[in-house]
Amino acid sequence: MTNLLPEMAEIWQQTLNWQPTVQQQAQFQRLYELILEGNRQLNLTRITDSQEFWEKHLWDSLRGIAPLLSTNFSPTSPALIDIGTGAGFPGIPVTITVPNCTITLLDSTRKKITFIDNILTELALTNAKTLIGRAEEIGQHPQHRQAYDIALIRAVGAASVCAEYTLPLLKQGGLAIIYRGNWTKEETTDLQNAVNQLGGVIELIEKFTTPLSDSTRHCLYVRKVANTALNFPRAVGVPSQKPL
Repeated sequence: MTNLLPEMAEIWQQTLNWQPTVQQQAQFQRLYELILEGNRQLNLTRITDSQEFWEKHLWDSLRGIAPLLSTNFSPTSPALIDIGTGAGFPGIPVTITVPNCTITLLDSTRKKITFIDNILTELALTNAKTLIGRAEEIGQHPQHRQAYDIALIRAVGAASVCAEYTLPLLKQGGLAIIYRGNWTKEETTDLQNAVNQLGGVIELIEKFTTPLSDSTRHCLYVRKVANTALNFPRAVGVPSQKPL
């Protein structure tokens, strides 16, 4: 018995003004199967139910980049990085959905990156590549610093830490998209303080509910408006131990 993902065409259309092509739906389905297989060895996600997987991994990943789905995004072939991609979210659904982008999937765990390399091959996704490393090191690397139009981060750390990971990697005018569950006024103050030091401004804090379980989610959009000082990101471990 194969686990079939729901198609949800109407919900895609209503919530994101978009729906997957037949090929994209097939890629989503194969991604789901590969994650279920990989989960046996790697413990990639607790989310294995097909409806929950659709909502919490596919829909949630794409909800964050909704502005890219509905507009003719400029530049026409944006360079993205997904920081701490884990099992490949939000990066792989974004790769499937925005074929004109190039995306770098960054994680510090070699086993996860090996697993993702396999997925990219299986799904014939030629517009994505993987990178093993820590955000603090990559952000100081000349090849990656100020190299990206969009940085995605769906992480558990404080938002100010996410800002320190993302902003050094962005070109001026680039956008950091930080995926969150709950969000408070105090967190806005902390994030504001951090982005001021990093050359960014908070463009939008968007609150929404998920279509199946009606849970509250937030996406934070931070625009890079000035160069980030060279001392950011700080050394490995420092941003999370001593948030800005």
